[in-house]
Amino acid sequence: MRIRALSLAIASLCSLPVAAVCPGGAPPAKVEFTGMPAPATADEKADIYTRATLQMTCADGQTTAVPLSYHQIFATTDRVGDAVVGGLFTAAGAPLTDRDGQLASDSPDGTSLMQIAGLTVPGATGHPLALVTQFEFRELPPNDGSSTGSFWSKLPATVGLTLLDQDPASGRLTAKHYQAIDFSAVHGGWIHCGATLSRWNTHVGSEEYEPDAKVRGGGVKAEGSDDKTDIASFSRTYFGDPAAANPYHYGLLPEITVAADGTARVVKHAAAGRYAREMQIMAADDRTAIGGDDGKNTGLFMFVADQAQDLSAGTLYAAKLAPAGAADGDRFNLQWVRLGHATDAEIKAIVDRGIRFSDLFDVAETDPKDPSFTKVLTYNGTEWLRLKSSTAFDVAQAAAFLETRRYAALLGATTEFSKMEYIAYNPTDKRFYLTISRVEAGMVDTQGAIRLSPNDGGMVFEMATAEGQQDTRGTPIDSAYVGVSLAPIPELTGGWLGKDNLDAEGNACSQDRSCGPDNIVYADAIRTLFIGEDTGRRNNNYLWAFNIDTRKLARILSVPMAAEVTGLTLAPDYNGHAYLMANFQHPGDESIKAYQGVDKAEVVSKINAQWGDRKKAAIGYIGTAEGALPALQ
Repeated sequence: MRIRALSLAIASLCSLPVAAVCPGGAPPAKVEFTGMPAPATADEKADIYTRATLQMTCADGQTTAVPLSYHQIFATTDRVGDAVVGGLFTAAGAPLTDRDGQLASDSPDGTSLMQIAGLTVPGATGHPLALVTQFEFRELPPNDGSSTGSFWSKLPATVGLTLLDQDPASGRLTAKHYQAIDFSAVHGGWIHCGATLSRWNTHVGSEEYEPDAKVRGGGVKAEGSDDKTDIASFSRTYFGDPAAANPYHYGLLPEITVAADGTARVVKHAAAGRYAREMQIMAADDRTAIGGDDGKNTGLFMFVADQAQDLSAGTLYAAKLAPAGAADGDRFNLQWVRLGHATDAEIKAIVDRGIRFSDLFDVAETDPKDPSFTKVLTYNGTEWLRLKSSTAFDVAQAAAFLETRRYAALLGATTEFSKMEYIAYNPTDKRFYLTISRVEAGMVDTQGAIRLSPNDGGMVFEMATAEGQQDTRGTPIDSAYVGVSLAPIPELTGGWLGKDNLDAEGNACSQDRSCGPDNIVYADAIRTLFIGEDTGRRNNNYLWAFNIDTRKLARILSVPMAAEVTGLTLAPDYNGHAYLMANFQHPGDESIKAYQGVDKAEVVSKINAQWGDRKKAAIGYIGTAEGALPALQ
């Protein structure tokens, strides 16, 4: 196992001086996680907790084990001063309310813990830090006497900015101020899912499940469409008018900059494409980004910015897969289809002129028997498309950046992925890691490029990169980090037992393997992938640590039954402390009905009691009993 320098603020963590960790104060030769058992009691099944340990081994074999602990900063519906954590607002800034007060999201997700030069936090006595937290949606209906069912996508999303006080000794974080970041200038926030902290210290977010502009414009939803969003309800709630929201304002790439005065500025980038972006992450050049596309029959996209650390202009590509060989049915070679080049300003101008789907494509939902149409199968279903022409604007450019997945399929890119979620980047090996939470739909279609066996436990792909690559037209790609192959990590192929092979409690996935990988973050200093789960195939979801050299997999966190692990991010060294941020969302949701344990009623009761009748969801981090983790360098 290759381990880089590991700086340990250990005195505050386990009451030992640094020199006591390894002789002469040397960094450990090996750092790894020791896992914990699956939850066994009703209390454990209803809680977020860890009983794992961080074990450090010196060159002489001496070991130190540090027990881990989960620290909740706050939960949704909590108050920080007068502000409600995860509170929802209209475009005019008015709180959305029901009989219980201000409505709040129950689904915290993408998170960035930030050091801001010159930041002042009122009331802080230690080091000031900022926390940007995305709230994906609100699952529960409002308590208004009439609303029922899931409210996913019916209400505006929100993003919160928290100003934190970091204790210098322990690293413990305390919330001092919270506010919702105003998205009204960019038409509101839409289903904010995963996020990354850029190397230029901005929060790069997401807007997942872009609404179908064809249907919004009066077209027919295609057979097999995976779009279940409700833009009319969102528009009614946010703007006060069900017709006001333009679908082309959503599914973009939000970027948030936090200033030293504690204010935040948000822009939405259109140049990176519009699709069901779970998240995107940059390679070491700060130009090359890989984006994950969630849902059924989706694509894999690469954005190469014109300038480093500037997402406002660049070239967009979509992957075309080919099996690596007859003996390697789960390994693929990659080519990249160039979709086009654009700036944010160019795409904004096209949208501002009132562009509609019908200005871009002729479309048929059944075979028109016309060879000028191309059959495509995407997240939006099975359609026959033909690109229109115009003298008023560049139709191909507009289609590439506003109907990214459809246009990619039209040009022959692969749109067969299923539930592509978070993506991580390994700078040492120049590799990306892609999570697939379920292998289904186009991935198991024997007519496509991807022909895998169904696996509701999902998988994690490793994507190797190289320089000197060309696109499918033979034009050089201006990046040294172009994906060239995909191969699964065998140890992270989901432990699905099969729908007819459940255990005694109704689990369809093994307790000893990851299932439904969703969140993923990589710690280069300790060569470790952290994988958070989102599956209804097992009653509790977990966070795993996987060392890519030793191939050891360890369960290090459990979240309440039916909740999803979200918001994974790693801050390796803030004033001598490290933070593995982890949230959960929607505890005790509908998937809990599959639970067959004898303690089901007790678990449900405890979830309701502990998590505010399912309205509360935690935002926090994994550390030690005293506070933060040792700093990783």
